[in-house]
Amino acid sequence: MRHKRSIPNRSYRVADQIQRDLAELIRELKDPRVGMVTLNSVDVSPDYAHAKVYFSLLMGDPRECEAGLNEAAGWLRNGLFKRLAIHTVPTLHFHFDSTTERAADLSALIERANATKARDGQ
Repeated sequence: MRHKRSIPNRSYRVADQIQRDLAELIRELKDPRVGMVTLNSVDVSPDYAHAKVYFSLLMGDPRECEAGLNEAAGWLRNGLFKRLAIHTVPTLHFHFDSTTERAADLSALIERANATKARDGQ
């Protein structure tokens, strides 16, 4: 029973290490479509065959950046092979995470609503 509990912890540790190593490797990419990327999270499948990598972008086109990252996925995976001490390095799948963008939009909407409310004296 104890062995089964350690598997999720190992999965989290592997995902965390992949996230840190990928952040360094992505900085080495020369693709102009890949701008200032922040890796938000990595979800590794239970068999370690695949990893979904969620990122946000400070500037640039998210679709172009996602395409650039997915085209570089093989090179990035090869870089992970050299860094990680695990038997199977997952195939990487990059996905734009618009959570921070939506949060900023919601904050702006709330600020506008509050400013209108204050202006109208309510």
